[in-house]
Amino acid sequence: MTRVIVNPGHCGFTTTIDVDKVAKRRVKVVITSDCEMVSELAESFTEVDAGQALKQGQALSEYVHATCPVPIAVLKAIEVEAGLGVPCDVVILFDSRQG
Repeated sequence: MTRVIVNPGHCGFTTTIDVDKVAKRRVKVVITSDCEMVSELAESFTEVDAGQALKQGQALSEYVHATCPVPIAVLKAIEVEAGLGVPCDVVILFDSRQG
């Protein structure tokens, strides 16, 4: 199982993403969040072909606002669980020394 925890910032809706490989290319995705938009995404995205999900990832963004980091986190978790990537943290840092 691959677990990713997303702290999206100002909205405060932490999201947990669990991905389990169920077949060679299929994964089960369980997304838990207090965010209504992410919860809608979770209901429609439960078991998928990993390759197809990675190719059509932009479809996940239809459920949330454009800057929500949850869709990319879902795809990264799928990538890792499917053996197509390695677990490595992704970080966005705002440099307060600039601007």
